[in-house]
Amino acid sequence: MEARSVDAIPRGHEWQYEPKWDGFRCLLARHGADVTMQSKAGEDLARYFPEVAAAARALKATRFTLDGELVVPQAKSFSFDALLRRIHPAASRVKKLSVETPALFLAFDLLATAKDAELMARPLHARRLALEAFAKANFTDHPTFRLSPATTRFATAQDWLAQSGGGSDGVIAKRIDLPYQAGNRDGMQKIKRHRSADCVIGGFRYATNKGAQGRKLVGSLLLGLYDDDGLLHHVGFTSALKKEEKPALTDKLEPLIAPPGFTGNAPGGPSRWSTARSTEWCPLKPKLVIEVCYDHFSGDRFRHGTSILRWRPDKSPRQCTFEQLKQTIADPLKLLA
Repeated sequence: MEARSVDAIPRGHEWQYEPKWDGFRCLLARHGADVTMQSKAGEDLARYFPEVAAAARALKATRFTLDGELVVPQAKSFSFDALLRRIHPAASRVKKLSVETPALFLAFDLLATAKDAELMARPLHARRLALEAFAKANFTDHPTFRLSPATTRFATAQDWLAQSGGGSDGVIAKRIDLPYQAGNRDGMQKIKRHRSADCVIGGFRYATNKGAQGRKLVGSLLLGLYDDDGLLHHVGFTSALKKEEKPALTDKLEPLIAPPGFTGNAPGGPSRWSTARSTEWCPLKPKLVIEVCYDHFSGDRFRHGTSILRWRPDKSPRQCTFEQLKQTIADPLKLLA
């Protein structure tokens, strides 16, 4: 079951609200000694999270299917970067990380049990009661499994959205009167908290496709923020550029091309996701400032691409610091039962 993105939290007696966790969605099923863990894309997750599979085999219940989220706690937050590192091809590395950075399974739905193999056909309010009873009977002695909180109070959902970050990136709203419907987004909505930040343009990449007369045009802007030592770190990108504005923007950027662009962390080297083109970029003098909208900042970068709000010729590049990203966030572990 997937969610539709909306701009505001829906209000009404027919909605249940939950934190939107920033992890890997996972369907976990146990049938006797057999445990399967499936990602949203249908990939096998059990091989990467053996400690969670082992904990599932240790539960009292021997037959069940849970829908939930895999997260990796670090300090008072959940680390998506640490979670990504768990996806490793080497079995020895997987085993090592399962001890060093063990994952939690945050359960938010119960789809089947030994007594009710078709629980997913029942409405959410009935499944939630069943999940809470299941968690009480099974999770107490196994801290790898946690019950994800839920409420029907709109004010609580507003608080969760306002304090999202550090492990959650918004709120999920679910219709309490509907069954579990795979592929249907009408019964579940997701609301993210969007924020803005002023960033220095420390570099850019050319687009793959050339413009008129075969000219190379800007494809994305590389964003930077200054730390307390005055180093400019690469923190993300924006490719939300209007086609008709690209020639003029390219004219504006090319005279500013000069190394080093970023004096701290720079756009990176090759990774499993990079291509030959994606590692090529042009450094710029730190002259231009742009305000961007983002939904999540994790570790040392924006988790996703950003959108442009406005240019800031009135802002000094040196004013674009990490300090502006500080926020009051809820400790995600305190929300868990």
